[in-house]
Amino acid sequence: MIVTPAAELIPLQFMRCRIIQEAKNIPPYPGPNRMRDCYCTVNLDQEEVFRTKIIEKSLCPFYGEDFYCEIPRSFRHLSFYIFDRDVFRRDSSIGKVAVKKEDLQKYHGKDTWFQLQPVSADSEVQGKVHLELRLSEVITDSGVIMLECQGLPIVNGQCDPYAAVSLLGPSRSEAKKTKVKRKTNNPQFEEVFYFEVTRPLSYTKRQFDVEEEDVDKLALRVDLWNASNLKFGDEFLGGVRVPLRALGQAGVHDAWYFLQPRENGGKTVKVEELGSLRLNIVYTEDHVFPSEHYTPLRDLLLQSANVGPVSASTAHILGEVCREKQEAAIPLVRLFLHYGKIVPFISAIAHAEVNRTQDPNTIFRGNSLTSKCIDETMKLAGMHYLQVTLKPIIDEICAEHKPCEIDPVKLKESENLETNRENLRHYVDRIFSVITTSGVRCPTVMCDIFFSLRESAATRFEVDQDVRYTAVSSFIFLRFFAPAILSPNLFHLRPHHPDPATSRTLTLISKTIQTLGSLAKSKSVSVFFCFQSRDQTRPRICIRRAQGRNRFGMKNFKKRWFRLTNHEFTYHKTKGELEALCSIPIENILAVERLEEESFKMKNMFQVIQPERALYIQANNCVEARDWIDILTKVSQCNRKRLSTYHPSAYLNGHWLCCKLSADAAPGCTPCTGGLPANIQLDVDGDRETERIYSLFSTYMTKLIKMQEACGSKSVYDGPEQEEYSSFVIDDPQETYKTLKLIVSAVQTLEQQHTKYKRDKFKKTKIGSQEHPIGDKSFQCYIRQQSESSTYSI
Repeated sequence: MIVTPAAELIPLQFMRCRIIQEAKNIPPYPGPNRMRDCYCTVNLDQEEVFRTKIIEKSLCPFYGEDFYCEIPRSFRHLSFYIFDRDVFRRDSSIGKVAVKKEDLQKYHGKDTWFQLQPVSADSEVQGKVHLELRLSEVITDSGVIMLECQGLPIVNGQCDPYAAVSLLGPSRSEAKKTKVKRKTNNPQFEEVFYFEVTRPLSYTKRQFDVEEEDVDKLALRVDLWNASNLKFGDEFLGGVRVPLRALGQAGVHDAWYFLQPRENGGKTVKVEELGSLRLNIVYTEDHVFPSEHYTPLRDLLLQSANVGPVSASTAHILGEVCREKQEAAIPLVRLFLHYGKIVPFISAIAHAEVNRTQDPNTIFRGNSLTSKCIDETMKLAGMHYLQVTLKPIIDEICAEHKPCEIDPVKLKESENLETNRENLRHYVDRIFSVITTSGVRCPTVMCDIFFSLRESAATRFEVDQDVRYTAVSSFIFLRFFAPAILSPNLFHLRPHHPDPATSRTLTLISKTIQTLGSLAKSKSVSVFFCFQSRDQTRPRICIRRAQGRNRFGMKNFKKRWFRLTNHEFTYHKTKGELEALCSIPIENILAVERLEEESFKMKNMFQVIQPERALYIQANNCVEARDWIDILTKVSQCNRKRLSTYHPSAYLNGHWLCCKLSADAAPGCTPCTGGLPANIQLDVDGDRETERIYSLFSTYMTKLIKMQEACGSKSVYDGPEQEEYSSFVIDDPQETYKTLKLIVSAVQTLEQQHTKYKRDKFKKTKIGSQEHPIGDKSFQCYIRQQSESSTYSI
């Protein structure tokens, strides 16, 4: 197999952090209360990407929050800042933990206590600078070309940078400044500065009748500053020190540098006085090959739903060898969603898990691969469903700040217990109502999964009639709606954590919803499934058979009978006929809107817009037309490609009657009335997810080998399981062994390709380039690279 050249590979970084477990020994507040209200932020360099909730009145706050993200850019440090919010809602930093990118692997997947370090303006730097130095052979001038900077931090909402350039050496210190570049953190300076120096005999055969100066002892210092209008002066953005020995024999040095903190810039603080922070960081960086390289492994994965038993499938084996099921669930769900195979896969593993369950009360209650895959599917496919269902009431709760505390111990003096209980009851009633009436908007993929769960549970536990509903409610209430209510920011229902009082209200509502969900029987839960079909009588239909027709007459309209399920919208020639003349998948409905009467001189018209055409329908009356528009809009509201605009009139005689545009594919001229577009189309790269799965298999290769040994042990020795193999689910040793052998072969092939890529990449890496700037640890590497291509040596 041909290995892709390095230039064709895409570096992709992923980070999953069990970000903050807890902090301890935070210094007390210098006041009578002494307690602090602390929260923690996660930063890529100086850019905040996540913020925890505020833990009130504690010097040892416990957070326990997980955070998963794809990192969209390069970075140098992953930093964690502890902040204290005082009574005036001003935030003051207590300390930080900064982990260099190259050190992340040392802490990968480990619970680690880090000492908090002091935060000072002089140490908060990011960005890089491009410099060019020239030492003239004829005159005794050293030229410094200040070219550009990239990625400077934004300070107090603005960045007006300038550079101070200094030549440092024994008994000399000359400084020059560039012009200020306004409102940019990527300034282009392109200014030249000259510094006069003399050169010793060792640098050239030519003699100079001037006092010699050892250039090796000189260094260039470049400091970046933000021009501030504040009385406190300009802010330091970072600096770099370049020894002139980097000029070498050629007398030229052109390189990119990472900006560094200012030396001795911070205050003297004993580290142990700031406390410590416990983190569990998982960081991976993948390089994705072209699609054909992943064909063997991808085919094995996509066949998982058809393998019997499913425990012998590639996807199930991945869940068995991974340390945490979540590691396997994330790429598996995204891969199967991308290829439209998520429902059969989850149905297969769920059916197997149900058959292994002995007690109906414990069904799907563990952190199994099935549970984690369904959780991840709901997060991805159900995000817009959550938005339209919960966001309005969550926004209202956050805005009203009504007290809902019902614990007498926590009740404030100004609050009334009965009033609070009534407030809480009101919110719970409203949320429970919107949940139980939202089944019509539940995405089709979720409905299909829930239907499969219900059938598997009902078949396995025929005596217990309620298990078919509790199996579903355990997900829809306990794992979907309740977590979203508890932490709305994690589900994009709110931009940030709510304030502590509102957070307490949401906690009480979430717990109540969980309790109601666990008690829910057929009436409250079956709403998600009872909407199986809807028949309407005597509507007339007009099918637009081709774009650009000059005339539509009555002969284009025919009486048809319609049927709507949560999967498709069909019409039939006669009532009760099973065979459909036409079937429109629900996911293909882009919009449902009224059609203006002038189009065909007919009343009660509406249109079902699809990717290739629009279906024009006339209902019996205005009420029926309204009902159809309403129900079709609801079932298609969570479709991925819903339109934001449409044409309210038909396309006749070579143009749209509404906007007169002649192009039949012209975008709509009127905003859709059926709600905003769902905007939930998954941006999934199947190759990227397969690469992630390969990385997991590679990481857990020893477990794959041990699982092979377990298959051999089970095949040869039909007795009690050996303890070291008891953690694996192996229903068919022969089939499982065959799959394992194919997995190992595919992984080893990809491993060889990655090894060659890394070797070729290392050979082509140029330290000092824009992609690989010189940093605090890489200057000697740069000098070594230069010396290998030059006779000059230091």
